[in-house]
Amino acid sequence: MRKLLASLALALAAHAAGAATQLFPLDRVRLLDGPFKAAQDTDLNYLMALDADKLLAPFLREAGLPAKSPTYGNWESTGLDGHMGGHYISALALMVASTGDAQAKQKLDYVITELKRCQDALGTGYIGGIPDGGKAWAEMSAGKLKVDSFSVNGRWVPWYNIHKVFAGLRDAWVYTGNADAKAMLVKLSDWALRLTTPLTDAQMQDMLRAEHGGMNEVLADVSQMTGDLRYLALARRFSHQAILQPLAQSQDKLTGLHANTQIPKVIGFARIAQITGEDDGRQAAEFFWRTVVDKRSVAIGGNSVKEHFHPDTDFKPMLNEVEGPETCNSYNMLKLTALLAQASPDKAGYADYYERTLYNHILASQHPQGGFVYFTPMRPQHYRVYSQVHDGMWCCVGSGIESHARHGEFVYAHDADSLTVNLFVASTLDWRERGIKLMQNTRFPDESRTRLTVDGAGTFALKVRYPGWVAPGALKVKLNGKPVKVTAKPGGYVELDRAWKAGDTVDVELPMRTTLEPLHGMKNYVAVLHGPIVLAAKTPQPGESLNFRADASRMGHIAHGAVCPQEAAPVFVSDKDDFIRRFKPVPGQPLTFTAPGLIQGGKGADKLQLIPFFRLHDSRYMLYWGRSTPAQQSLMRADLAKAEEARLALDAITIDQVAPGEQQPESDHFFKGEGAENGIAPAGRWRHAKKWFSYVLNDPKAEARVLRLSFSTRDAGRRFDLLVNGQPVADIELASDASREEIYVRDFTLPAELVKAAGGKLEVKFVAKPGSIAGGLYGLRLVR
Repeated sequence: MRKLLASLALALAAHAAGAATQLFPLDRVRLLDGPFKAAQDTDLNYLMALDADKLLAPFLREAGLPAKSPTYGNWESTGLDGHMGGHYISALALMVASTGDAQAKQKLDYVITELKRCQDALGTGYIGGIPDGGKAWAEMSAGKLKVDSFSVNGRWVPWYNIHKVFAGLRDAWVYTGNADAKAMLVKLSDWALRLTTPLTDAQMQDMLRAEHGGMNEVLADVSQMTGDLRYLALARRFSHQAILQPLAQSQDKLTGLHANTQIPKVIGFARIAQITGEDDGRQAAEFFWRTVVDKRSVAIGGNSVKEHFHPDTDFKPMLNEVEGPETCNSYNMLKLTALLAQASPDKAGYADYYERTLYNHILASQHPQGGFVYFTPMRPQHYRVYSQVHDGMWCCVGSGIESHARHGEFVYAHDADSLTVNLFVASTLDWRERGIKLMQNTRFPDESRTRLTVDGAGTFALKVRYPGWVAPGALKVKLNGKPVKVTAKPGGYVELDRAWKAGDTVDVELPMRTTLEPLHGMKNYVAVLHGPIVLAAKTPQPGESLNFRADASRMGHIAHGAVCPQEAAPVFVSDKDDFIRRFKPVPGQPLTFTAPGLIQGGKGADKLQLIPFFRLHDSRYMLYWGRSTPAQQSLMRADLAKAEEARLALDAITIDQVAPGEQQPESDHFFKGEGAENGIAPAGRWRHAKKWFSYVLNDPKAEARVLRLSFSTRDAGRRFDLLVNGQPVADIELASDASREEIYVRDFTLPAELVKAAGGKLEVKFVAKPGSIAGGLYGLRLVR
């Protein structure tokens, strides 16, 4: 151990000596009027509207202290109690750094003071809101582990939950210098160290099968903050080898995995590598980033369907499902991107992705009047729903209140002798160490230019990004009004190395082109971009009234309204390969286009306007468009109608459904089990149990008539009982008929009296017969 710690100390010192490009501290950047300043202001209002005492209630309860207000509902009172409190601390700290807002600072200090009371009352270093957390953690420390993909010992992702508290305390110290937060974080880290020390490496790795957030990252941060390498060793123990090792060997084994479980792990791999200089974590993080960005993302920069990575060769689920890219994924991908960019010569490539995702997913995910989006459907003519401040306590609200408090974070970077401009965002920069201030005046993306004005004097290189979306040779630069020869290429940086003086100006012209970007593997479906900005069109349906505000239900974050048949969606139709030339800017309306004669299908299709997706709210929309020739159009629509007919008919009679083995659908349906396992087979995700497992389904109108279950012929001969609300419904033996399709469906009629007496809640339980296994279950629907 002494040798290990000595080698880590040497690696840490060597890395520090060769420090890479650094982002400026957030308090050095101030946003000026523009879309990001507006988003920041909206977020601040949302933060101020949240009730700190309600967020603190779970922590006080677990510390045995009286709560000042009842806890929030939604996820905050159904097992993930306290996770929003951790996000809240981070968001307040980020907002204080970004704005200097006194009220945010006052709220932050109050929350830290109250959490310190909780930590002091417990006396163990622990702070958390996990229900009956003391018992759960004691069982873990004793090696009594019952682990599933989203639970440990029956608690909903406890390490993921408490990671938000770790991260909040770190952010309160890093961004605002709160000394209590640092001391509390060290005590909490000591608690984690004591708790996990009795566990073997095998037990630790087993525990990491459950989502655990960025525990490895934050513990690496604590190690660097304190200089104590014990925390770095613990960060390593929290690194999930089943994910790390394939990635380090450039193997993509992501298909079927829960996306946002993996991204924070990879951030931790990169952070540990950044501190120690080790190759495995760096290689794993870089390969993961390239794989997700190049092969698994859509035009807005987001990824995953129903929170999971689908096959990178099949993007049809993106068009079919309404649970498109999850905002938390992009929040974490931007954190990973910023970390990797600091040490990479290909900084502009990272910046291109950062910009794309920041504008088109993160900025688009907040309503201008407040509220955050969980899923952003790519399905033609679907829509998004937004949280309400006291109702939605989803993970994407937690990451959302953080995201819009850190918009100044990636705009500028520096090393000892250079200042880098990554993003074209109206803002000011204070480079205090060099006595330099910089002002960036721009209306980008509404105008394709920016002006940089220097205040102060000194010799350094000013590096301005040459975006990949600007054509070769098209970017223009003027220094103090005089043209500068640009030798840089798209994806690089224009470098101006000189002795600067107060009043020097640099004007940059960034000509934006309209382009079509095909969906991966589906060249007949395209997104429209102008520069880095994804354009979309509002497509409200006649006579329809949708509720774009989510309710407080566990699944309120999903846009449950009717889907529009894909064959009825507008498409691009042309008998020539001249799609781009058909887009015409609308005079006086920045980033607004029409496409006369190109868009067909549906009343008024030819009058649709394409606008930035980040400005499109409260409407159904088109983001991905089918394209065809006139001759192909009818055939294309017929194929779509045929493909959708059976699926839409099934959706129409479905009251509720569960995707077995998928984290959020199972959590939303209050999964329980004993001896339960889940996994991924070529035919899809499954769930089974050596003893039993159950879900609670919703039937608010008592309409349920049939339980439709999907099984696999691979599990032939398994025997188990099906119970609903404790009443036996069927004695099931899985078929051994080889003539069946591998995945087949069986319907089980529900007794009418049982449904009538259920009160809208049906607990469906699968109990294994002696010597057999319950399941595997590949699908579950409650049918009218």
